[in-house]
Amino acid sequence: MNTILIFIQNAIGQGIGILFGANGEILTEKSGNLNLGVPGMMYMGGIAGLAGAYLYENAVVAPVPVVGMLIALVCALVAGTLGGAIYSVLTISLRANQNVAGLALTTFGVGLGNFFGGSLSKLSGGVGQISVAATAGAFRQPIPLLCDIPVIGEALFSYGFLTYFAIALSVYLAWYIRRTRRGLNLRAVGESPSTADAAGIDVARYKYVATCVGGAICGLGGLYFVMEYSGGTWTNNGFGDRGWLAIALVIFARWNPLHAIWGSILFGALYILYLYIPGLGRSMQEIFKMLPYFVTIVVLVLTSLRKKKEDQPPESLGQPFFREER
Repeated sequence: MNTILIFIQNAIGQGIGILFGANGEILTEKSGNLNLGVPGMMYMGGIAGLAGAYLYENAVVAPVPVVGMLIALVCALVAGTLGGAIYSVLTISLRANQNVAGLALTTFGVGLGNFFGGSLSKLSGGVGQISVAATAGAFRQPIPLLCDIPVIGEALFSYGFLTYFAIALSVYLAWYIRRTRRGLNLRAVGESPSTADAAGIDVARYKYVATCVGGAICGLGGLYFVMEYSGGTWTNNGFGDRGWLAIALVIFARWNPLHAIWGSILFGALYILYLYIPGLGRSMQEIFKMLPYFVTIVVLVLTSLRKKKEDQPPESLGQPFFREER
């Protein structure tokens, strides 16, 4: 029972960061933008939040963890939004290829995170790692009383607030996209921007806002990994392929934030499954790490065969729209 409980906790811990990235990309893709810069924006949010908390903790004699937490949140949101804005300017205003712009943003964000992570490590006198334990403690604070319930409390209520915020955000995004006027306009922009433009919808504004807000959500994914999952530490290239798993989760969830909730936990479980199977060699471990991608491919094939409209990507996904060429 103890092993199963630990496995569930670790699966959720792995999955929440992926869930943030997937939610940000779902919102972005609903506008028709295909942003492959999710890993880069997660790195940008993670290092910005960590840097903000680190500078605060080292500038104040008696830092207040909650203040450090708020600073980290603001920094991560701003950095993620900036990443989304960079992508938007490149693809909407400067008409760059979306795939190229997204991959360039990933390269930029990962490099930026590793550069500043290494720089902060040197400032702190470390050798490749920095830490903001006080601020991370605020992020990792579990739900009082409920976390003390045997088994159930440990499995469901022993996480920091970003875990529950990610789930609440998924529910809100599902409602927003499907039940609100602006959500309907966003879906119209993603399906047929020419038709949306003819109906008086400001296509460029919806694409900009969705991509920037999506970037901010991805930034929170990076902050979650650094603060809640890693305990306030930074290690260069420590994110692994979680950003790419977030993009795969978008397809697996069929562009539905509610499906992304349980899908992220499944991805987290598959990603660490090899740790709980004794006797696996290095090559077999890498094969097990491929399971989330394999499952995504299977789901993609099945949904393509079924051809249900609600399971398909936005029709104009990845296609540029220029109003003067309508």
